[in-house]
Amino acid sequence: MDPVDLQLGNKNLWSCLVRLLSKDPEWLNAKMKFFLPNTDLDSRNETLDPEQRVILQLNKLHVQGSATWQSFIHCVCMQLEVPLELEVLLLSTFGCDDGFTSQLGAEGKSLPQSQLHQGLKRPHQSCGSSPRRKQCRKQQLELAKKYLQLLRTSAQQRYGSRIPGSGQPHAFHQVYVPPILRRATASLDTQEGAIMGDLKVEDGTDVSISDLFNTRVNKGPRVTVLLGKAGMGKTTLAHRLCQKWAEGHLDCFQALFLFEFRQLNLITRFLTLSQLLFDLYLSPESDPDAVFQYLEKNADQVLLIFDGLDEALQPMGPDGPGSVLTLFSRLCRGTLLPGCRVMATSRPGKLPACLPAEAAMVYMLGFDGPRVEEYVNHFFSAQPLQEGALAELQTNGRLRSLCAVPALCQVACLCLHHLLPDHAPGQSVALLPTMTQLYMQMVLALSPRGHLPTTSLLDLGEVALRGLETGKVIFYAKDIAPPLIAFGATHSLLTSFCVRTGPGHQQTGYAFTHVSLQEFLAALHLMASPKVDKDTLTQHVTLHSRWVQRTKARLDLSDHLPTFLAGLASCTCRPFLSHLAQGNEDCVGTKQAAVVQVLKKLATRKLTGPKVVELCHCVNETQEPELASLTAQSLPYQLPFHNFPLTCTDLATLTNILEHREAPIHLDFDGCPLEPHCPEALVGCGQIENLSFKSRKCGDAFAEALSRSLPTMGRLQMLGLAGSKITARGISHLVKALPLCPQLEEVSFRDNQLSDQVVLHIVEVLPHLPRLRKLDLSGNSVCVSTLLCLARVAVTCPTIRTLQARKADLIFLLSPPTETTAELQRAPDLQESDGQRKGAQSRSLTLRLQKCQLQVHDAETLIALLQEGPHLEEVDLSGNQLEDEGCRLMAEAASQLHITRKLDLSDNGLSLAGVHCVLRAVSACWTLAELHISLRHKTVVFMFAQEPEEQEGPQERAAFLDSLMLQMPSELPLSSRRMRLTHCGLQAKHLEQLCKALGGSCHLGHLHLDFSGNALGDEGATRLAQLLPGLGALQSLNLSENGLSLDAVLDLARCFSTLQWLFHLDISFESQHILLRGDKTGRDIWTTGSSPDFPAGAEFLGFRRRCIPRSLRLSECPLEPPSLTHLCATLKECPGPLELQLSCEFLSDQSLETLLDCLPRLPQLSLLQLSQTGLSPKSPFLLANTLSLCPRVKKVDLRSLHHATLHFRSNEEQEGVCCGLSANLLGDSGLRCLLECLPQVPISGSLDLSHNSVSQESALYLVETLPSCPRVREASVNLGSEQSFRIHFSKEDQAGKTLRLSECSFRPEHVSRLATGLSQSLQLTELTLTQCCLDQEQLAILLSLVGRPAGLFSLRVQEPWADRAGILSLLEVCAQASGSVTEISISKTQQQLCVQLEFPRQEENPEAVALRLTHCDLGTHHSLLVGQLMETCARLQQLSLSQVNLCEDNDDSSLLLQNLLLSLSELKTFRLTSSCVSTEGLAHLASGLGHCHHLEELDLSNNQFDEEGTKALMRALEGKWMLKRLDLGHLLLNSSALTLLTHGLSHMTRLQSLRLKRNSIGDVGCCHLSEALRAATSLEELDLSHNQIGDAGVLHLATILPGLPELRKIDLSVNSISPAGGMQLAESLILCRHLEELMLGCNALGDPTALGLARELPQHLRVLHLPFSHLGPGGALSLTQALDGSPHLEEISLAENNLAGGVLRFCKELPLLRQIDLVSCKIDNQTVKLLTSSFTRCPALEVILLSWNLLGDEAAAELAQVLPQMGRLKRVDLEKNQITAFGAWLLAEGLAQGSSIQVIRLWNNPIPCDMAQRLKSQEPRLDFAFFDNQSQAPWGT
Repeated sequence: MDPVDLQLGNKNLWSCLVRLLSKDPEWLNAKMKFFLPNTDLDSRNETLDPEQRVILQLNKLHVQGSATWQSFIHCVCMQLEVPLELEVLLLSTFGCDDGFTSQLGAEGKSLPQSQLHQGLKRPHQSCGSSPRRKQCRKQQLELAKKYLQLLRTSAQQRYGSRIPGSGQPHAFHQVYVPPILRRATASLDTQEGAIMGDLKVEDGTDVSISDLFNTRVNKGPRVTVLLGKAGMGKTTLAHRLCQKWAEGHLDCFQALFLFEFRQLNLITRFLTLSQLLFDLYLSPESDPDAVFQYLEKNADQVLLIFDGLDEALQPMGPDGPGSVLTLFSRLCRGTLLPGCRVMATSRPGKLPACLPAEAAMVYMLGFDGPRVEEYVNHFFSAQPLQEGALAELQTNGRLRSLCAVPALCQVACLCLHHLLPDHAPGQSVALLPTMTQLYMQMVLALSPRGHLPTTSLLDLGEVALRGLETGKVIFYAKDIAPPLIAFGATHSLLTSFCVRTGPGHQQTGYAFTHVSLQEFLAALHLMASPKVDKDTLTQHVTLHSRWVQRTKARLDLSDHLPTFLAGLASCTCRPFLSHLAQGNEDCVGTKQAAVVQVLKKLATRKLTGPKVVELCHCVNETQEPELASLTAQSLPYQLPFHNFPLTCTDLATLTNILEHREAPIHLDFDGCPLEPHCPEALVGCGQIENLSFKSRKCGDAFAEALSRSLPTMGRLQMLGLAGSKITARGISHLVKALPLCPQLEEVSFRDNQLSDQVVLHIVEVLPHLPRLRKLDLSGNSVCVSTLLCLARVAVTCPTIRTLQARKADLIFLLSPPTETTAELQRAPDLQESDGQRKGAQSRSLTLRLQKCQLQVHDAETLIALLQEGPHLEEVDLSGNQLEDEGCRLMAEAASQLHITRKLDLSDNGLSLAGVHCVLRAVSACWTLAELHISLRHKTVVFMFAQEPEEQEGPQERAAFLDSLMLQMPSELPLSSRRMRLTHCGLQAKHLEQLCKALGGSCHLGHLHLDFSGNALGDEGATRLAQLLPGLGALQSLNLSENGLSLDAVLDLARCFSTLQWLFHLDISFESQHILLRGDKTGRDIWTTGSSPDFPAGAEFLGFRRRCIPRSLRLSECPLEPPSLTHLCATLKECPGPLELQLSCEFLSDQSLETLLDCLPRLPQLSLLQLSQTGLSPKSPFLLANTLSLCPRVKKVDLRSLHHATLHFRSNEEQEGVCCGLSANLLGDSGLRCLLECLPQVPISGSLDLSHNSVSQESALYLVETLPSCPRVREASVNLGSEQSFRIHFSKEDQAGKTLRLSECSFRPEHVSRLATGLSQSLQLTELTLTQCCLDQEQLAILLSLVGRPAGLFSLRVQEPWADRAGILSLLEVCAQASGSVTEISISKTQQQLCVQLEFPRQEENPEAVALRLTHCDLGTHHSLLVGQLMETCARLQQLSLSQVNLCEDNDDSSLLLQNLLLSLSELKTFRLTSSCVSTEGLAHLASGLGHCHHLEELDLSNNQFDEEGTKALMRALEGKWMLKRLDLGHLLLNSSALTLLTHGLSHMTRLQSLRLKRNSIGDVGCCHLSEALRAATSLEELDLSHNQIGDAGVLHLATILPGLPELRKIDLSVNSISPAGGMQLAESLILCRHLEELMLGCNALGDPTALGLARELPQHLRVLHLPFSHLGPGGALSLTQALDGSPHLEEISLAENNLAGGVLRFCKELPLLRQIDLVSCKIDNQTVKLLTSSFTRCPALEVILLSWNLLGDEAAAELAQVLPQMGRLKRVDLEKNQITAFGAWLLAEGLAQGSSIQVIRLWNNPIPCDMAQRLKSQEPRLDFAFFDNQSQAPWGT
């Protein structure tokens, strides 16, 4: 009996087990292979009895230990049909540690040693320690042969055909279809020490397994690196190689070793190569040294495969002598086993630095469609299943894309094998929508009898998760419980292998069948295990970047874990998870929601390309449409993918996500290794707008796949395929596909090394792409002949507008044709003829052939080609080899080629002799605008202007304006001709021939000549001055940098008298800048009539000032007396007026005297300016002396000793001298001396002494000087930041003088001195003190000290304390005045107190004062104050209070006012506006006002009184029969108050002005008011605006208006008057003969009212306001016709009325019209011409308001033409119109012609900010700001 059986003592149990296993020997063999992976099953056991073989195999399992034995027993019970009684006995006896411990010792003793190790071909000692033996060569060869045979046998055992597990089809481990293998290139960065994974895969060059080892070198290391993503079959291929070698297929290798880095990472000790080969792989039976020596000698026939290089861990020491990675490095570099072949497999990423640069890189690209089909055919042996599986894959693109990964293809086939028999067609694939559910179905399919133990699955998932977290992929029996090992073996979830860590050290290791399976099981555990909470789960939902870092401490094995977690979060997986969680569906739902929530947060973040792909995978796995939509919408518009590998599955997933996106997207794949069939994943992706690929991988197969996808992308506008290896075959596929994409706008085939024929083939597709705008063929080799063929294509193809070729660049730019519906509906023949005509007229082509090696004969060919083509906008042939002859040919042909902008012949070898030929060739070219030739800089550029007949249509006009704006205002416009011959080495001898060549050009337009940078010298300047009259009227001549002497420069001034066109001569002597210019260079843009659309432009720019001054600017020049004498003698014959501007470092007194002595001999001189010129201290006296030496001097302005200006008057001007001495260093003492001399200085204009560092002393001395200066009429001093000091004079003595002192900071001691000066200045009538630091006490002192014999004196004080002081305190100040106060005005908002005094003071009868005081109910202090006021203000006639608060002192102020009013017998005016008064205070005021019987004016407007107070004031109006002016605006008048008012009005027979604005009067109130006004026959002004008065009220008002004969102004704006009421009102107003101002705006009057008014307007009408009155063009025109020639009209407003189509025109003069308001009247360019002509008939016009209309540049041109003619115009408002920068420039030019305008508002016109700034700097009066920044008028105006 068996020893084991005896030891167990249970014969029946053992026998039962043996008999059970004898029935299924294949199953037992599979389990032996699993638990003892290195055991030989076939060599010695075939002759044994079956039961004996089972007993032997059980013995081998038993001796492995309790864990292995228990796991085996669990497998028996799980997988085999075991009776229940036997299963209980087996598990109770063998399935626990107790049943194994008692037998372990005996078993080890009883079994013989041979049986323990039977089948294990291993020695008992390490090869590293065996002694070396001397053997003969024959013995060594025999040992080697035995070892090699042993290697083959071992490989056959390890990697031969595997036995399928339970539930697996027979082909599960037998099918092998090789994936796509492509050679790739990668660059080795030796400094970084790594090969990056952004491989350039060669497309179309599949590599077979036998080709993997055909390396590119014959000597040294021969290394192959096999790169592929997870699941691509790298390990499977390595095993396949071992199997093929064991079967004798790879006969080139005698020995093959396969190592896995996941096992090698477990080695912690140092190794030699022999130890690696023999201790860790397979040891020889004897003499390992001899075997190793044989391997060394035959190293070229040895193949070492290292699987999982990406899993290799870095050694502790980077170059450890015995680390595994170091051995691998030495093998690769050839220092170990030189000549051997090395193959490594790895995922793409950053690889170790040990790989040599010449390593052959092969990329695994998975399966394409045919390979998937082949795999399915091999997998399913039965024909029906085969066809069913293929049909399922055909109908599901998602599953088909997953099968591109071989590992997933295997899983999919296994699932289909399980599902197809039990499901109808289409139902099986519906259960496999995602990779997660694919794995889920796989687990179910591998479950025997369909039973899935949930606890075991979750426990195994916990082991998987623990391994992922610790970077562990190999487990031992101690790491996994035996039941779990059995569970994993039963369900084919675990695989086993022998792990050797040293000689004699080996044990069985376990791993999951694939790392992705380990991740899936870990995800199951996280989602379904109750041990895992929600927070722990969400920590694992992260996105991993595919940019792999190789310097990691441990492996990152959780690449797919987030994807599986997302997939398990799908609602479809909830039943499965709930089953695993034992029915806890709520917990599962919570976890699923948590995962989805994390993904939502990730979807809204900004992610890199790799993480976007990972996110798409996760989102796609969830099958949540809402999440997919959120992700798709959150993706950026530009989505780049750079330098990381992408598979077809990745792109398919991305496409699925994009289906949920509405907006278009741009996809950019740059440097991403892509499989050739990847574009197929993009089929039908309609969201892609831009698609670009840049990769050396892309070849013909890729192009073919792309061509099938392109027509399905409906939104695709841009396609890019750059840097590929595409050939003619691939291009042919794309060319066929492109016409199927009519929406394409841009195509790029850059850097593809395409041949000439391929390029021409691509260009043929251009006519078939109607919307194409750009074709980029740069980076391809194109010869000259092909380039000319492409030029012919550009000429003949009607949509091409630009061909640009420069070295490697080759770009076509196209303009898609635009056809209107009307054109498409016309007859075909008409369309054809029109199309030809338009194509000939409107098409414009730009041709740039730069640095293309063109020669003379090529130029001839090109000319002949272009002459038959369309108009050419630009031809650029720079950088070629045309030389003189070619340049001449092109210049002669320029006029025939219809070039509209530019011809560039630079850098073509042009010589000086060729310059004359070119000049003669272009002399007759009418369209030439500029020619620039510079031989030094190799520049030859022709610029052209369009011919007038070519500038028709808005598009052409806009382009023309744009071209002009590019040169405005710094450069010249294209309408004039400019010839620039700079740095050409021209000398005097060349000038005559040159001028002959230029002769023809001078008669074609205004010519600008530039001869700068040549070598003309003095001789050339003299000769040129003689030749210039023969050249006609030039616009400018530049002679800079020609080596001229000072005498020659000064002689150029004679040209003023010989050249009529010369107006400006600018000379900077040291920098040799010399420029002769005509009038307004750069402004005659329309003089050649180049824009018929703008007729006003020609008239405007042809307009000239009546007398344009000539100017000579001389700077950087030594101005000595001889030079100045020479200059003045030269200028003596110059026509005037003349402006002379001189600048030098220092001008001596002698030179200044010489210059000033010459002034009387220059009668034409109008201005002499010395700027940036140093003057001596004596110079001011010399300049002042000119006032007597030269009577023509009208103004001397000496700002500093570096700037002085003398202005001269013409003979017609009246005398009057202004002097400016601002910005000097006079100080107080200097200014005092100057003021002392004022009476003797003959100044009749003004004197400016600003910025002279003066203090209060100068201000006080000015006051003291005024009595001695009778001709001073006004003076102003500001000692603050403004620092101004100005005095204005009159020609004769003037009585009334005004003095303004600001920010003078007077101290108390200055007050008395100021009062003394004021008392002596009897002619000073008005003084304003603004922020001069005078407090109330000092002001009171000043008022008390100022005294005069007789007359009036007004003092206005503005101080910050004025708004804080109370009324009582301010009146107390006024009470201190020494004169009689006649007026008091207080405004707290303006911080102002105004007092008017009358001298001498008239004392009142003291008894009368005392009598009035008895009625004053005030305290003692207030009684004294009233007493003072009664004395001081006895003759007070005006009291004005504004923004005051009469509630702040318990109504004492109002009570005081009441008593004061009682005493003011002469008070005629009382104003209380915008103030706060209590009810009691109003009662006091009403009481006081009731006694003011002489009151003529009462203003109570803008107050908010309560009802009682208002009534009290209305009662006070009784008896005011002398009242002439009454203003109650903004008072709320209810019916009772209005009754009181009308009662009072009925007695005011002298009333002249009544203002009742915003009083809520209404129709009823208007009726009562009308009746009350019947007696007011003196009424001149009536304001009833904003009162809600309708037609009923207006009807009553209209009946009384004819009875008001003196009525001059009526305002009924903003009421509710309709056309009916308006017509009644118009009939009544006709009878108001003296009416001057009529304001009826903001009423719905309509044209009937306008027509009624126009029948007979009052003859004295000055103001007519009808804004927003619903007027149309007819009504407005009738009014303008009625107003035409009105002698008194000053203002007219028709704003916000519809004047579209109506032409406002005045045929007669309106002599007094000051303002016209036409805001928002829909006025356009068509009607503005007649309108602007009307402006010229208004000589007094000051303000023009045309904002918010439809005015464009044509209107701006019309306005610019009339601006110089309007001498009084101050403001033009053109906001919110359609004026461009060109129109603004025209306005600036109009201002430059001379205008008094202060501002032109141009806000919110289509003018770019930078252009607005340029225009603003050119003309500060142009205002582009939102707020009105209108500058104040200059002082003295």
